[in-house]
Amino acid sequence: MTSYPAEAVEEIPGDSRHGRQAGGDYNPTAFPTRSWDGSLSGLANDIKVWARELGFQGVGISDPDLMDAEARLSAWLAQGRQGEMDYMARHGTKRARPAELVPGTLRVISVRMDYLPEGQDRLQARLRDPATAFISRYALGRDYHKVLRQRLQRLANRISARIGPFGHRAFVDSAPVLEKALAQRAGLGWIGKHTNLIHPRTGSWFFLGELFVDLPLPPDRPMTDHCGRCQACLPACPTGAILAPYELDARRCISYLTIELKGPIPEPLRPLIGNRIYGCDDCQLVCPWNRFAHLTAEGDFRPRQGLDTATLIELFDWDEGEFLRRTEGSAIRRIGHPCWLRNIAVALGNGPPVPAVRQALTARLTHPSALVGEHVAWALRRIGVCRGGG
Repeated sequence: MTSYPAEAVEEIPGDSRHGRQAGGDYNPTAFPTRSWDGSLSGLANDIKVWARELGFQGVGISDPDLMDAEARLSAWLAQGRQGEMDYMARHGTKRARPAELVPGTLRVISVRMDYLPEGQDRLQARLRDPATAFISRYALGRDYHKVLRQRLQRLANRISARIGPFGHRAFVDSAPVLEKALAQRAGLGWIGKHTNLIHPRTGSWFFLGELFVDLPLPPDRPMTDHCGRCQACLPACPTGAILAPYELDARRCISYLTIELKGPIPEPLRPLIGNRIYGCDDCQLVCPWNRFAHLTAEGDFRPRQGLDTATLIELFDWDEGEFLRRTEGSAIRRIGHPCWLRNIAVALGNGPPVPAVRQALTARLTHPSALVGEHVAWALRRIGVCRGGG
């Protein structure tokens, strides 16, 4: 995942609570006992077994106390490091106070699911090929929001089948939730110096999801930091977005620039983006803990539409209809066709000044979007300078 909630959709979905309202009083004696012995620790263990059966590689339980994380978030917002992600500052304290977001929440069940589709050596090779379009590995397959949310609901259904109706609500980057802080408290990893969550046995190539519940389940122990003296991720960031350990300026992050930013990409940062057209994985590629990363077993996360090997020119040729068709069911679709072309134009401008690139860019100069036209013109100027040896 990206190191800030770049994929968070600014919304609070319709109420998905089932059975007894989440604000209701908890009474374990109200649940059926024919298939449950009433032990909360036993129920917690069963939940973890069910979660793994549903395809989650990790699951943990935490209380909703995020006061430390709230202070860090407030400081980050005060410095304006969220850029144009206005939703990060909305909803007041609800982002760091789960019980305010969903009244009655007593515990949060956090889950993780691996998504890495191929070995990291192949990723490095794609980054070194300026003609290849590099898309963050999490976005190559089916939209993870849908995959995880459906699994979380199935987990809630299993709990309900065991104990009866209970208050719950599932989240996957779809509301003001500090998912990494919750996952750390649940023992699923620690927040590293690049601000991604890291697990010592599986690295950081995984998605997170949460199930808010009104059940007083026994919480797991938070995981402690194991980054030690390592700072490999800081110099690896192409745009210098990791200002210091545990400090990220989203305004410089390629994930923000290519996904969240809807206007022009700042010119000084364009040459640093290279061939990355949707997100960036560099800080994860250099993290030594990712030598333990597992490849995904989920078919939904395997690359679609040849996006893992496509060239920049191939993708730049997509008209809006083809873009919508090829990105159906993908997280990529949310940026829209103009931003897609904007990003690829920048990548083409960062590549070799070959005739095919010049031809592809020239064909887009008349695009009706001023955003696209401006970035195409920049790319043509850049390859012109490159051709002249500058």
